[in-house]
Amino acid sequence: MPSNAIPDPHSQIRTLTIHPVILAVPEEVADFKPRERVKFLSRHARQALKRSAQKSNMPLGKLQQDENGAPLPSNDVYWSITHKTHYVGGVVAPAPIGIDIERIRECAPGLFARTAGDHEWALADPGNDSFLTFFRYWTAKEALVKTSGSGLKDFLKCQVTHIIDDRHLKIQYSGREWLIEHFYFDRHIASIAQDTYQVEWALE
Repeated sequence: MPSNAIPDPHSQIRTLTIHPVILAVPEEVADFKPRERVKFLSRHARQALKRSAQKSNMPLGKLQQDENGAPLPSNDVYWSITHKTHYVGGVVAPAPIGIDIERIRECAPGLFARTAGDHEWALADPGNDSFLTFFRYWTAKEALVKTSGSGLKDFLKCQVTHIIDDRHLKIQYSGREWLIEHFYFDRHIASIAQDTYQVEWALE
């Protein structure tokens, strides 16, 4: 294993269930001023995180981030949040975790090459919606780089190796293979870099 590889902390906890929680954003938030909207979405995402912790029976302490804005473990509990215009999400786990949400929509063709290589796109069924595949890859990689706190500089280091089915794919990153799970709702997709956890999604 490379010296900078993320160890596999899940090897002894393969039967653990984690509970990512997704919360709808109230419609009136769209009328907030930009700064107030961002503040609300951040608070709302932390409410989703709190609910995930309650469902998983993993008490959280003070939530802190490092100098790059990456979440630091709280009471030995790892956490991740995401917030978009219409939905926010949060999840806790006893090991590095990442979650991301996007609305499935058309996007500029140039983004495809900036998201994955030709060999990764070749894994997808050509009969499938290309924009759906794009957001599967995008949210999967976004969730995965959150596990290390490295941010977008490691985005293309995440290599899709296998599309298992409509809800799962595998990505090679930092010296090992990760399992990504997707959740579809209201024209959105959420992805979680959950490795070998059992996952119970909650949409509220």
